[in-house]
Amino acid sequence: MGDRAYNSSSKPMLNPPPRALNGGGGGGGGGGGTANGGAGVPVKPQQYGGGAPPAYRPRPLPPPQRRRKRRSCCCACCLWLTLILIGLRPTFSVTSLHLAKLNVSSSSDLLTSALDFTLVAHNPNRKIVFVYGDIAVSAAADGIPIGTASIPGFVHAAGNTTWIAATLASSGNNLDPTAAADLRSKKRFPMEIEVDTRAGVEIGRFKSKRIGIRVSCSGFDAAVASAKATPSTSIAKCKPQIKIWIWTF
Repeated sequence: MGDRAYNSSSKPMLNPPPRALNGGGGGGGGGGGTANGGAGVPVKPQQYGGGAPPAYRPRPLPPPQRRRKRRSCCCACCLWLTLILIGLRPTFSVTSLHLAKLNVSSSSDLLTSALDFTLVAHNPNRKIVFVYGDIAVSAAADGIPIGTASIPGFVHAAGNTTWIAATLASSGNNLDPTAAADLRSKKRFPMEIEVDTRAGVEIGRFKSKRIGIRVSCSGFDAAVASAKATPSTSIAKCKPQIKIWIWTF
């Protein structure tokens, strides 16, 4: 009678569809709004921890070592050149030699030898120390190799004189027939001793890189002595050859 008629479409909705957070459509008809007030505008994701993450920074590569090695080589060469020019490089001499055995088989040209010698090294410098690596020694009689030996390296202190005793031996080495006949025909042989090593220089805390050194001792001869014979004491001076790059001094 006095009641009003209401349209079903104008009644309030008891359970409205949820709103989309990032512009997505609501339930049912897809006409829902966005949480930031406008459709199509993206919402920035929430960040935790108080700020943006730090940018990636790669670790720096270690510096190359070539310059340091080149500098060390240059310093070592300059030191050795200075010692050569002012005449303060080490000196060497053979003070004792005993050729105990030198036998060549007549049937097979096999060599058996034994040689004892003493090498004296002198450092004339007051503040420079020489450091020698392992030493390789070889001996030859009349130009024919008769023995080798290896000696541990050592530290040559300033102003010091060091005696190095070694025995060079060879057993069962096959010789050329001509060389074997030459050794059989002689009783006394011109001798030659070569010493090869690598040496560095120390001045205070500075240590240089080691370079090659060859010491050649010649100008003396020896004969096969008996076991009870005393070694010869004739002094033979040796010539040290210092190799720097392609030059030999």
